[in-house]
Amino acid sequence: MKKYILLVLISTSSFSQEIVNQKDQDSLIKTLNLEEVTVNAIKAKYNTPVTFVNVTKQDLDKVNLAQDLPTLLKNTPSVISHSDSGSGIGYSSIRIRGSDQTRVNVTINGVPYNDSESMQVYWVDLPDFASSIESIQVQRGVGTSTNGPGAFGGSINIQTNAASENSFFEVNNTLGSYNTIKNSVGFSTGFINNFELSGRISRIKSDGYIDRSGSNLRSYFLQGIYRDENTLVKLLNFAGHEITDQAWYGIDSATLESNRKYNMAGEFYDEEGNTLYYKDQIDNYKQDHYQLHWNQNYLGGWTSNFGLHYTYGRGFYENYNVGYDSPDYIDRRWLDNDFYGFIFSVNQRTTKYNSTIGGSYNKYSGEHYGEYLWIDQDSNSENSYSFKEKFYDDYGNKNEFNVFAKIDYYLNDKLSIYGDLQYRNIKYEAGISANSVFTGYVEEGFSRLDKTFNFFNPKFGLFYNLNDSNNIYFSYARAQREPTRTDYANGSPDAEKLNDFELGWKLTLENSSINVNAFYMIYDNQLVLTGQRDINGYEIRRNIGESYRLGIELDSNITLSSKLNLNTNLSISSNKNQDFYSIFDGILKNYGNTDLAYSPSFIANNIIDYSPNEKVIISLRSNYVSEQYFAQTNSPISKLESFFVHDLNFIHKMSIKGLSDDINFKVLVNNLFNSKYVSYGGYYTYDVPTDNQIKTYEGTYYYPQAEINILVGLDFKF
Repeated sequence: MKKYILLVLISTSSFSQEIVNQKDQDSLIKTLNLEEVTVNAIKAKYNTPVTFVNVTKQDLDKVNLAQDLPTLLKNTPSVISHSDSGSGIGYSSIRIRGSDQTRVNVTINGVPYNDSESMQVYWVDLPDFASSIESIQVQRGVGTSTNGPGAFGGSINIQTNAASENSFFEVNNTLGSYNTIKNSVGFSTGFINNFELSGRISRIKSDGYIDRSGSNLRSYFLQGIYRDENTLVKLLNFAGHEITDQAWYGIDSATLESNRKYNMAGEFYDEEGNTLYYKDQIDNYKQDHYQLHWNQNYLGGWTSNFGLHYTYGRGFYENYNVGYDSPDYIDRRWLDNDFYGFIFSVNQRTTKYNSTIGGSYNKYSGEHYGEYLWIDQDSNSENSYSFKEKFYDDYGNKNEFNVFAKIDYYLNDKLSIYGDLQYRNIKYEAGISANSVFTGYVEEGFSRLDKTFNFFNPKFGLFYNLNDSNNIYFSYARAQREPTRTDYANGSPDAEKLNDFELGWKLTLENSSINVNAFYMIYDNQLVLTGQRDINGYEIRRNIGESYRLGIELDSNITLSSKLNLNTNLSISSNKNQDFYSIFDGILKNYGNTDLAYSPSFIANNIIDYSPNEKVIISLRSNYVSEQYFAQTNSPISKLESFFVHDLNFIHKMSIKGLSDDINFKVLVNNLFNSKYVSYGGYYTYDVPTDNQIKTYEGTYYYPQAEINILVGLDFKF
C-alpha cells in the first residue's frame, strides 16, 4: 500500500481545470464563444467555488477505441467505472464519490439525460457518443444548479461537437480482443455561407469478456449549424440502437474462483437434464434524440439560450425463466417512452458580475408492459395463455419544472461571492400492476402512485485570489431529490436531502497546477444500495437516516520537460452510516457507525505521458481502488478486495503523401499486468424460519472484469 501512495504522490490529472483570471473579464465579454452559451448556464467557471475538472475532446480521443464513456472517464478524480461485460463495451456504469449513477446528474447540451423514472444513465443507448463530444465537465458534490434531478455524487455536463471551420471526412476503425470491431465515418462541410453540416455513423460489435455478453451497437449523429456574428442556431439529431446479451446476473464466490467468465443468463435444462442457453436472452432498445438550440449575443454583455428537445425510446428485454414451483416461461418486458420539453437561460457578464437566470420544463410519459411469448403448458395442464398476452400493463408520467438564478459578484480584484438559488417542482404519477403468479413483478396490491415534490436548493460560496498563482474557495450547497420508480415498487421511501460543504485551494504555475479540496457531505434519509436486486434485476435501495462523506481530493498536472508529463489524482475519504440498524436473525440490531456500501476510502489515478517526438505519445494509466463493502452492515463476506490496474496507451501520428496528412495509429492495452479483479458486486440475505427463531443466511455475487486485452485503432482524416 505504501508504494502505491508513493507512486501517487510523486506523480500528478490529464484533465485540466479551466483557467480564466478575473482581470480578463473585459476580454471575455468581447470574445464570448457562442458555442459555450448552450452550457454556460450550468457549467462552472474557474472562479466558481465548486469542485470540477474539464475533459477535452483531445483527452477523449487518446483512449476512444469503442469503449463506453464511463470507461473513458475512469481516471478522473473520485470516479469508479464498471462494465457488465467486463470489457467496457455494452452496459457500463459510473460512480462519483461512492454515489451510484442514479445520483449523478447528466446533461447533454443542458438537456437532462437521466431516465425520468429510474434516474439511471444508460450509456449503452448512445454507442460511440464520445466521438461526438466537444468537452465534458465533471462536477463533484452538489455543484452548480442544473437541469434534471439533483446531483448527490456529482454531475456530468456534456457539450457535443462544436462547429468546424473547415471541411473534412474521417474514417475510424478499431479491432481488438473478444472479436471487438468498430467502424465509424464522420464528415463536416465546413462553413459555407454561414452554414455547416456535420455528422457521424458508427457500428460497434463485441463478444465481451463474460460468456454471452456480446454487444451489437449502432448509432449516428447529425448536426446542422447557422452562425453569424451574434447568432448561433443548432439543430441536432442523434440516436442509438443497442442489442446486448444480458450479463447483469453476476456470479458467486465459488464460481469466481473456478470459472470467472460464467454467465447464468438464459440457462435452462432439457428433458435429459442437459444444460442449454436461450439464444434470445437479450436487451434490445432504440433511443432517438432531437435538439434545437438558439444562442444569441446582445449588447452590454447579454447572452441567451433557448432549447427544445424530444427523446423517443422504445425496446424490451427478453428472458427465459425457469419456474421451480411454476411452469417455465419466456417473456418480454417493454418500455415505450417520450421525453420532451425546453431549456432556457439568460446571462449577463460585466466587469463587476456574471449573472444567469435559467431553467427548464420537461414532461415524461412512459409505458411499461410485459408479454408472454411462451409458457410450458405441458407442465401445468390448468394453465392457459395467449401469445403476446400482457401480464402487466403500467404507466409512468412525470412533469418537472425547474428555475434557478446564479451570480458571481466581484467585490474587488481578489474576492468574489457566489449565490445560486434553485426551485424544482416534480409531479409524478405511476400505475404499477399487481403481478401474475409467474413473475412476482411487484408486491400484491400496489397499484397507483401520485406524488408531488417541491424542492428549494440554495447554494453560496466565496472565491479569493491570494495572488496570481494561488486561489482558495468555499461553498455550501443544498440538494434534494425524489425516489425512483423502483424505490416505490420495493417500499415506501422518503425524499433524500444533502448538505454539501466544499473547501478548495488552486495553485497554478508555469509548468504545473495543483488543486486540493476538502468536502463534507451530510445526508438525511439517504437511499443506499442494499446489494440486493428485485425480481426484475433492479437494485434495491432504502432510506437509512443520517450518513456522511468526509474527505480530501487532489488532482495535479506537472510538465517535467517537453517530453514528459506526470498527472495524478487521489481521493481519501471516510464514508459512514450513523447508528445503522438492520434486522438479522429476526432481531433489530444496532451496528453502530458503519462504512457506506460501495464507498472505498482511497482512490488514486496516475497518468504518465511520454513523447519522444512530436508524432509519438506513450501513456501508462494506473488506477487504484481500495477495499470496500457491498453491505451497509459491513458483513465480512461483503468485502470487495482492492484492485490496482494499469493500461498502456500508444499513439503514433502519421501522414501518407497523396492520401492523408492526419493519420493516427492507436493501441490500448487494458489491464497490462493481467490482474484478475472485480470492480462491482452485491450482497443479499434471506430468512429461514426455525422452531424457535428466524435464521438469516448471507450471500454475495460479483462482476469480474476482463484480463489483459488489446484494442488497435487506425484513424484517417481527409
